[in-house]
Amino acid sequence: MRRLAWIISYTLHPLFLTSYMLILVLLINPYLFSFQDSKSQGLLLISVFMLTTFFPLLSITLMRSLGLISSFEMEDRMERIGPMIATSVFYLWLYLNIKDNYSIPSAFSFFVLGSTIALFISFFINIFQKVSLHGVGVGGFLMGVFLIGSQFGYGTFMVSLGEQRTFQVSITLVYLVVILLGGATLTSRLLIGAHKKDEVYGGLLIGLASQLFAFVLAV
Repeated sequence: MRRLAWIISYTLHPLFLTSYMLILVLLINPYLFSFQDSKSQGLLLISVFMLTTFFPLLSITLMRSLGLISSFEMEDRMERIGPMIATSVFYLWLYLNIKDNYSIPSAFSFFVLGSTIALFISFFINIFQKVSLHGVGVGGFLMGVFLIGSQFGYGTFMVSLGEQRTFQVSITLVYLVVILLGGATLTSRLLIGAHKKDEVYGGLLIGLASQLFAFVLAV
């Protein structure tokens, strides 16, 4: 059970969620973007992955090799300060580069803004109290999916798995899957003893509120 909990924690790590969200937006309503060709979509996904996953992970790896943090789990809340600052800078840089880009819809840019806000809030709260970043990520992803699906979707969307295999997917099904995966992620953090319940629920609240605020502010 603990091994499964670790697999879920890594697969649904907060640093992967922005890339997951971009893929979901491209599926729900690809016409929001000024381009629909797979090459442009792939380049955008690579750029987002580099700024929200690769460079933050590289920064954390360098901090680990320099002895600034004792482990990648960063169980001590004070060890999280450096990685959170570095990650926040990359997220802020991404948002500043896409917020006025006509090719990128507000359906995605507001989510990046919400993630950036959540990171800064988590940083300040972490000075006084440890908070679950997985909880923050899950809360933000849940709210982001709900807002994007309800405000920018059409109730269903098509998923193609080849020339002759196309499926129509209900956005309601997406909501259910995301809720189940979010619950599994939070449960996994409790099972492996990474956080207490108040830290998980506190993170969840930060993620939910940050995305809602970003939506009101940017859309």
